[in-house]
Amino acid sequence: MVYHEEEPSMVKNCIGGRKMVSQKVKIKNPTGLHLRPAGILCKEAVKFKSLITFNFKGGTANAKSVLSVLGACIKSGDSIEFVCEGEDEEDALAAVVYAVESGLGE
Repeated sequence: MVYHEEEPSMVKNCIGGRKMVSQKVKIKNPTGLHLRPAGILCKEAVKFKSLITFNFKGGTANAKSVLSVLGACIKSGDSIEFVCEGEDEEDALAAVVYAVESGLGE
């Protein structure tokens, strides 16, 4: 379960001539992103060709890597910002945000 800290619409950015989309969400799962929800997030992310990362506490994690997601130590109530860059970036962003909003299997 998640709520959006910004408008539900995606934020489109252009950094160094590259397009990308991003969106902030707040984790509402009582146990945060432990192994099972991290695996579900990664399973969704690997479906896309785009680079999918998230920013948290000044760091960046690869949403396609379970170890990277677990290493971020995301707890309930933490805010993360998904960033997607690539040919299917908008679909990728919508999918990972939906997965988190749906509770990642919990």
